[in-house]
Amino acid sequence: MAESPTAAPAVAPALNTRLDNFSAAMTSGQTFELDGRPARYTVLYFYPKDNTPGCTTEAMAFRDHHDELTALGAAVFGISRDSLRSHENFKGKLGLPFELISDPDELVCNQFAVMKMKNMYGKKVRGVERSTFIIDADGKVVKEWRGVKVNDHVNEVLEYLKSQPRVAD
Repeated sequence: MAESPTAAPAVAPALNTRLDNFSAAMTSGQTFELDGRPARYTVLYFYPKDNTPGCTTEAMAFRDHHDELTALGAAVFGISRDSLRSHENFKGKLGLPFELISDPDELVCNQFAVMKMKNMYGKKVRGVERSTFIIDADGKVVKEWRGVKVNDHVNEVLEYLKSQPRVAD
């Protein structure tokens, strides 16, 4: 198997430092682009794989709290290495009200340094470390969670957003 050209060690983005713009294909025939996001906050959650138990639970939690997240000025996007076809099926099956970003070449995963060696059934495999980032309207990572445990994670995201100063509409 050929080595991925994106396999160089990635450096995690520093908090409160502006990210380089990036774009990636996402569901509904759209393209995600960091620059120009209309939301006050972008919640970008990285997950290992569509249609797996933990990833399904996490997606449903973001779905179930979507209105509350939106009311707090956040736009939610899930991202994994799965294909757009897999994402469309996963989104439709769960009735997700937000888009899923496809990153099969790991370009965005590497920008956020979420690719890690993991132990799966006693075998070392390279995979996505479940992580969530909140990016402000200026394109700065203002909060991150790495090695996320699915249970109650969406509540951590909500609590962070609620703790931020409100802006008049």
